[in-house]
Amino acid sequence: MATPTVSRTLTAIITREGTWYVAHCLQVEVTSQGPTVEEALANLKEALELYFADGTPVPEPVSHPLVTQIEIRTPA
Repeated sequence: MATPTVSRTLTAIITREGTWYVAHCLQVEVTSQGPTVEEALANLKEALELYFADGTPVPEPVSHPLVTQIEIRTPA
């Protein structure tokens, strides 16, 4: 008999690194990549489902995350 499942909502951020899109989950240290945004997200979803398959507790979703850029100064 199949194990019952429930839907959960997690938050992902996607960046572009070279020719790849990299999808990071904000709640846990799980990252995946793909040649398109859609594939990066699909790969992240699969990686997260495998990560939680052993019963690891799923954290609460981040409430209204604000993702922005900041400019800093560093030595030349």
